[in-house]
This record gives sequence, structure tokens and C-alpha cells, in this order.
Amino acid sequence: MDMTTVSCRDFVSALASPAPTPGGGGAAALLGAIGTALGNMVGALTVGKKKYAAVEEELRALTARCDALQAALLRQVEADEKGFLPLAEAYRLPKDDPTRESTLEEASVAACKVPLRIMALCCEALDAVAALAEIGSRLALSDAGCGAAALKAALQAASLNVLINTKGLKDRSRADALNEVCLSMLEAGGAQADRIFTQVKNGLTT
Repeated sequence: MDMTTVSCRDFVSALASPAPTPGGGGAAALLGAIGTALGNMVGALTVGKKKYAAVEEELRALTARCDALQAALLRQVEADEKGFLPLAEAYRLPKDDPTRESTLEEASVAACKVPLRIMALCCEALDAVAALAEIGSRLALSDAGCGAAALKAALQAASLNVLINTKGLKDRSRADALNEVCLSMLEAGGAQADRIFTQVKNGLTT
């Protein structure tokens, strides 16, 4: 089932159930889409306003970019579920199966692909939200801040889904390479989100 087509209540219930999916990866993807949409809302509330006519073209480009990022992030909800299935099957192999270790190794590496993609999309979305916070309507400023906060949470959640899979890898050089990509995006994206949030908070309190 495509969990992006069910109600919010059903999605939350599925997360709280003992079913392995949706889990942290799917939740991170959805949260990333929500954060992107909140930033996109700033553009939607600004486009067409005479006061912002000078940045109309840039606003339209940013909203189109956010539309594409929202769609891509929503696709990762199902992709994360599909990416987890081979790992779940690998864990079910008998411990005396001679292929178990290599199968687990490859499945663990493969399971990092979607959360890393979620992180990359969140970083792209944060760039767009940062621009929208700069040029968008001051009346919608809080939405940009909310979007940045949600995207940071999505980024953090996705990173943990990478790190839990690399932790058990026997090939530590492979694990280190994946961790480096993950932690680099976490640091850069987290700093970007913090800058946006602080900018918005200061704009609302001064």
C-alpha cells in the first residue's frame, strides 16, 4: 500500500504498530515533504502581490522547485519501504546459512540509499526555503521557519536510518564512506535550518 494515500490518522497508526514499515525513513520523507510545503506556502502567499513584483519570477521558480521536491520526498515513503524489505528478508535467513553474512552486508548498504536520498532532498529544500524566507511575504515568515524546523527534523531522522545500517557493516571502509556523506549533509543542512529558524525568530521578535 502507498502510505501517502492514506489519512494522517492511518499513517500515524501504522507508525505506532509493530509492522516494520512505515518506520523512521518513511516518516522522515513525509516530514521533509511537509517542511518543503511549508516553505512553498510562503511563495504561494507572495506570488501576485504588487509589493513583491520585482521578485515574481524568482518566486515562481522557487515554488516550482518546491513542488518537485515535495513530490520527490513523497516518493521516498514507498521507496523506503521497498528498500527495507531485502534487509528484513536477510535477517530471516538461518544463522548457519553461509550466504547470510554477505546478504546482510549488501542489504544493509542498499538500505542506506533511500535515507541518503531523503537527506539530499531535504538539503535542496532548505536552500529553497532560505531563499523564500529572504524574499517572501513578511506575513508568511513564520511558515518559512516552521518549514526549516520540519526539514531539520527530517534530516536528523533520515541520518539515523543511515547510521543504524552502517553500524553493523563488516566492511568498515564502506561504512565510513557512507557515514561521511551522511554526516556532511547532516552538518550542512542542520546549520542551514538553524540559520533560517534564527532569522525568522529574530524577525518576529524585533
